[in-house]
Amino acid sequence: MSEILESATVAGRLIEEESFRLIERELGAHSFSLAEWQVVRRVIHATADLEFARALVFSPGAVQAGAEALRRGSAIVCDVQMVAAGLSRERLAAFGCDVACFVGDDDVALAARAANSTRAAEAMHKAERLGLLGGAVVAIGNAPTALTALARLMRDEAARPALVLGVPVGFVNAVEAKEAALALPAARIIARGRKGGSSVAAAIVNALLVLAAEDPS
Repeated sequence: MSEILESATVAGRLIEEESFRLIERELGAHSFSLAEWQVVRRVIHATADLEFARALVFSPGAVQAGAEALRRGSAIVCDVQMVAAGLSRERLAAFGCDVACFVGDDDVALAARAANSTRAAEAMHKAERLGLLGGAVVAIGNAPTALTALARLMRDEAARPALVLGVPVGFVNAVEAKEAALALPAARIIARGRKGGSSVAAAIVNALLVLAAEDPS
């Protein structure tokens, strides 16, 4: 898989490496595992926000579960197109991972109006009806209602994703949805507090794709 890591220019790689060095210098000591740190470091690189070193919470083995799922070519279900747009197409293609996002679909909008719900929540229900959530990496970076809907599906045993990335940003129900997600019966990476966003969700998936390309042994 080394070829998928060679697409960046030499200058681009040097800038990234220098950014990582500065992040490590400024943050100092931390308690993350080596694999977890690869994720945290890439999120900080994407956001220029060191506070994510305190906000990100990993369930045991979450990074390994996500990398293994991507290595198997699992689907990646996103709450919004901005998450999908931030993913590395070359790395996704290397593993054959499909990306699904239904928030803009007409039937999802109709269902949301009928249920007095949100498109993001109904998009999770559509993903479940299509059988996409089982074994998937679910990346939620924008809509707390998507995370709440996913949690309900999981409690009803209608969905069993391989990994849940619960990092929606916001003021309304974002904190509550993420705190509830800490108890989900699945591997999970959660950003506690109000911070998060599509760039954070995409950075986590991209970090997992890099880890998936490394020797799994």
